[in-house]
Amino acid sequence: MKLDPSQTDGIEAWVGRTQTVEDDITAFPLNALAATLDTDDAPAATGTVVPPLWHWLYFLPVQRPQALRRDGHPHGGDFMPPIDLPRRVWAGSKFTWSAANPLRVGDHVTRTSRIVSITPKEGSSGKLVFVKIVHEFRNASGLALVNEHDAAFREAAKSEGRAADAVIAEVDAKWHRVLTPDSVLLFRYSALMFNSHRIHYDHPYATEDEGYPALLVQGPLISTLLMDLLRRNAPGASVRAMELKALRPSFVARPMELRGQRTGNDVRLWAADDEGRLTMRATAQVEDR
Repeated sequence: MKLDPSQTDGIEAWVGRTQTVEDDITAFPLNALAATLDTDDAPAATGTVVPPLWHWLYFLPVQRPQALRRDGHPHGGDFMPPIDLPRRVWAGSKFTWSAANPLRVGDHVTRTSRIVSITPKEGSSGKLVFVKIVHEFRNASGLALVNEHDAAFREAAKSEGRAADAVIAEVDAKWHRVLTPDSVLLFRYSALMFNSHRIHYDHPYATEDEGYPALLVQGPLISTLLMDLLRRNAPGASVRAMELKALRPSFVARPMELRGQRTGNDVRLWAADDEGRLTMRATAQVEDR
């Protein structure tokens, strides 16, 4: 499948592009997210290990208003390719954490990012372009984390578009939590991520412009909630790797089912919406400390 030339002109040239940025790991974002998620984590201080997936609190993009698209995302053109499709969503990620060298409060960290592929596709809801990026995080001791990230750009919502076929989630799991994400949770998480994507806080935009029934729960937030489920139920386990895939959206003020199961060092995690449909699945590899 090929998109219109105006939507893909020159994007192949962006494959291989790199970007290097630096940031300091500070305590406040960790303490703020712990409060947002209502965890019992001890207050973070110098030397505190960054919990898995909480690295998203750092290396935040800082754009002025004129640099943002109508949906609240950056226009692109500096590192991300300027793809002429109006909607962008988080599609999934893979992670590998260093057992000997975790990120800690007090670290000065360098993140090197590289675009490894740009793939146009035709989906059930229309045209898409997937952009895969590999982020490598290094502190003074070397490589601490590798994050492979998939972003999806989508065409405008069509009323006649066919929704993706639903998969009914399993209900047999040792770990289970029911959570109803409210607008305060979505707002606080977006604020911590400096995320101005309007589908997470602007109800008229989400429903009228993008055709969703309500505000969308952030994909990284669902991922973090699944990781929180693991941390609550296996507090002695250290996560070495994780893979996440988003399957369908979850919406504000609707119950979310979070489930998980550990077999040896392998963990399966998944989330379902209020109708029992699978919304995200994940696998993780853990080691007991």
